[in-house]
Amino acid sequence: MAAFVLNSCGPTKSTGNMDSTDSAFSLIPTDTFWQLVTLDGKDYSNLKNNGREVGFTLHKADSKISGYAGCNSFFGTYKFESGNRIGFSAMGSTKMACPDLTFNENEFLNIFELADNYTISGNTLSLNVGRRAPLAIFKKVQKPIDGITEKYWKLKTLEGKEVKMAKNQEREVFFMLKNDENRVTGFAGCNTLMGTYSLEDGNRIRFSHMATTMMACPDVDYNESEFLKIFEIIDNYRITGDRLELNVGRRAPLAVFEAVYFD
Repeated sequence: MAAFVLNSCGPTKSTGNMDSTDSAFSLIPTDTFWQLVTLDGKDYSNLKNNGREVGFTLHKADSKISGYAGCNSFFGTYKFESGNRIGFSAMGSTKMACPDLTFNENEFLNIFELADNYTISGNTLSLNVGRRAPLAIFKKVQKPIDGITEKYWKLKTLEGKEVKMAKNQEREVFFMLKNDENRVTGFAGCNTLMGTYSLEDGNRIRFSHMATTMMACPDVDYNESEFLKIFEIIDNYRITGDRLELNVGRRAPLAVFEAVYFD
């Protein structure tokens, strides 16, 4: 399995008596993506790496923060206090190496150790320390919930051939595109798969950082490598009702999926 090592960023600055995450203390909309616009006064509004924007989401249900720093995903917890105060703690990140990255993600991650208050103006959020100029400014981005994302896509045909579950196969082959951090999750026939994706105009799609667990399934008569290969080469998709086609160019679909809904 691709190695993702959790890295503690160390204890963050104390947040005093921040003992509530009640919405009465918060003006920041939660469960939405905040995309980086400026960092220490520098413009990063067009910054993307592997098709992903740098930014974060505050999850209301469990008071967790998750996000993407340009190379690595990061996570932690947050607390609100009256007077537009906020504190972050238990911050950590994955430890992938990105030698070609021109963006200093350590500088970005450092703002969550320093920030102790915020300012909201329309769809713009500033994270600040004291009364100084903003450490970073973000803009609210609405992630689509219809269409291809947040659906369970069950594999029906692969390169024109009908796909059926093999004997002793743990579960059906499927994948999901999660709005949260543009994550890909799924099952390839023997191994769990994961990665990231980006969507572009014209029903264009790209997959990156795809990886799987490394289980051996000698009793399962299914070549999952053929399925995994499509994520390397497809570049567009088409949806008709509950039918999804993954394609490369204008050729016949490489794979066809059916949306499955659970009660």
